[in-house]
Amino acid sequence: MLKKIGISKILCCITLGLITLFTSCKKVTPKNMLAKNWETEFIVRKDFNGGGLSEAFKNYWYSSEAEISSYNLEQARYGEIRQGKAVLVYVTEDFLPNKQVKAESRNSNSIPVLKLNATKKFNTGIYPYAVMQSTFYPVSNTAHAIKVSSSIQEWCGHVYVQLNNREQFEVTSHSYFEKEADQFFKMDKAILENELWTQLRIDPKSLPVGNLLMVPAFEFVRLRHVPIKAYKANTKLKNNTYMINYPDLNRTLSITFNPKFPYDILEWEETYKSGFGSNAKILTTRATKIKTIKSAYWQKNSNADKVLRDSLILD
Repeated sequence: MLKKIGISKILCCITLGLITLFTSCKKVTPKNMLAKNWETEFIVRKDFNGGGLSEAFKNYWYSSEAEISSYNLEQARYGEIRQGKAVLVYVTEDFLPNKQVKAESRNSNSIPVLKLNATKKFNTGIYPYAVMQSTFYPVSNTAHAIKVSSSIQEWCGHVYVQLNNREQFEVTSHSYFEKEADQFFKMDKAILENELWTQLRIDPKSLPVGNLLMVPAFEFVRLRHVPIKAYKANTKLKNNTYMINYPDLNRTLSITFNPKFPYDILEWEETYKSGFGSNAKILTTRATKIKTIKSAYWQKNSNADKVLRDSLILD
């Protein structure tokens, strides 16, 4: 009887061991994981030790400052090139994956993200345009952006788009255009052009290359009034330039960056048909970097701090 019990225990231990082995070897595709598995997907936090990130990354991005870069902008709009300025603001913060908002304080439910607020300002004749896109991308570089939003304001009205990464991508869109109006829909997950600008800053070698499906930048789909969905894209990384071609949209985008850490973005070009009707023509939008500073800008809100705008050559 004792021998039978001993054999049973041995068999039980062997079975548990095999289950553990096969479970740990199971292939996981993090970018397709459901929101309910965020806790297992993001095992690194702001107070992590190592986490696969280099000391240079942690020293640069966890210095309690944001990185702010200004750019001279030549923006295609209504079949003409407009002069303006663009700004890219990168900063790390703790993010709540379920509520999908910035955490008020560090806690066990938050995950570290690298956030990008990308802005553009330019004039079309008498009236101004203001564009802002926000991307919240996990520093683990193992999943899609958790959230992306975009807003465009001009004197005719304003539009807003928000994507939340849950079991599927959930898209909410508001517009003053009748055909776009108020929308809410879900879509299968695909690569987001918006997230690539942040993924590049973590590891440009991880950027997707080849023939794939990609959701264009929200700024583009709203300025050109095309459906928000994944389109065929051909991408390649050559030296320190990442290139995207959308054959069905007749649009190309190239982003040139510093090949050395922190991989700051030096310039970008975007070519597509601008304007409508007889005024439509193929034009190229260009942005060229002016200057980069590190600053805790949220604390720089007095009149005396306006000198920092001068250092960035911003109006």
